[in-house]
Formats: sequence, C-alpha cells, structure tokens
Amino acid sequence: MKIAKTTLLALFLILTTSCQSNTKKTTEASSNTHMAQIVKPSAQELENLETAYFASGCFWCVEAIFESVKGVKEVVSGYAGGTSENPTYEEVGAGRTDHAEAVEVYYDPEVISFTALVQVFFGSHDPTTLNQQGPDRGRQYRSIAFYKNEKEKKIIEGYIKALKDQDVYQGASITTEVTPFTKFYDAEEYHQDYERKHPDNSYITNVSIPRLNRFKANFGEYLKEDVH
Repeated sequence: MKIAKTTLLALFLILTTSCQSNTKKTTEASSNTHMAQIVKPSAQELENLETAYFASGCFWCVEAIFESVKGVKEVVSGYAGGTSENPTYEEVGAGRTDHAEAVEVYYDPEVISFTALVQVFFGSHDPTTLNQQGPDRGRQYRSIAFYKNEKEKKIIEGYIKALKDQDVYQGASITTEVTPFTKFYDAEEYHQDYERKHPDNSYITNVSIPRLNRFKANFGEYLKEDVH
C-alpha cells in the first residue's frame, strides 16, 4: 500500500503541474543563484550559425533538450506558428493566439546536421498526441516541425515517412504539423534557460528533467561531452 500511495502521489504531482501554471512571480524568485553560471554566446557568434525551429510542448523542456545536443550553440524559447504579432506568454498560454510555444535553435552544420536535429525533435517527444505533450494541453503545445526551404521540408517529410513505414508508433497517427517558417518571437526573458535557472521547480523536477533524461538515454551519441 505504501508503494501504491507513493506512485499515486508522483502521478498527482505530474498531472497537476504544468508549464502554464508556473507564474512569473514564481519563476523570478529562485533564479538569482543560477544566473551567474550561464554564459551566452555573443550576437556576432550567432550570426555565423544556422537556425532551425521546432515546437513540441513546453518550451522549457524543449530548450533544455536541444541545449544538450553537440553542435548546438544556443537555444531561445519563444512563439511561432501563428499570425498574431508580438504575442505574450499570458496570451499564448490562454489560447488567445494561434502560436505554439517553440524554440529557435542555433547550430553549427559542420558538427550537427538539420537531419540530426529532426531526429532529436521526434526522438524527444510524442508526436502522436494532438495538441498535448505530457501534462500540457492546448494548441499552444502542438507538435510542429518548421522548414525554411524545400530541402528542409523534404528532410522532415522523409523522416515522418520512415517513422510510418517502420510503424514506430504502432499504428498511432503522427499529428506533427510540417509548416513553413515565417516569424519567431522571443519569449520573455524569465523563460530563457528556465530549467537551468530553476532546477528545484516542481514542473522541472517532475516533467522536464525526466523528459530530458529519457532523451539522453536514447541519444547518447548526440550529446555534448559535458552533458551526463
């Protein structure tokens, strides 16, 4: 009975903790001790890199996953996939825009390819859950693979076809949108590097870190040397 109660408690924590439920006041309160550890690349360094854009649930989780991948120099949390201009977290989270929480990935194509990033994208979330990822529900959490040109579109569609041909999801339909990239809006500053700034946040410990660890267990060859 003790084991059952522990399991139910863990499940309750996961189901009642969501990306949207963590407010600005909560996020800013515990960030100061972790700020100094984060070194950001300069704008000049970023200019020489390629960019890729993905949406697969709460951007706190997705940012942390791509940050762990070799060849990725920077990841920015933000909003994409809609037409509303200058969206805010409150608007997107409340479903008042057509944007999804997304990430902008700056990467070195000589170290990691776009094809590999697509593999990371599909390998780090469930693309068969429509408008949902884990405890987060709503169109703002839908799965989207953005493409900037026909080559990227063919890579994404080819990978989806391979997943279907191999029946990776055992008959479940892949709901990922394959969408031309138009514009990316940076999220508010307190969302950036959220997992690293707030390792003790309940959503991070119950949802984000377990998701990251599952990815690391399956994609060890893609991880940076200092990621364990």
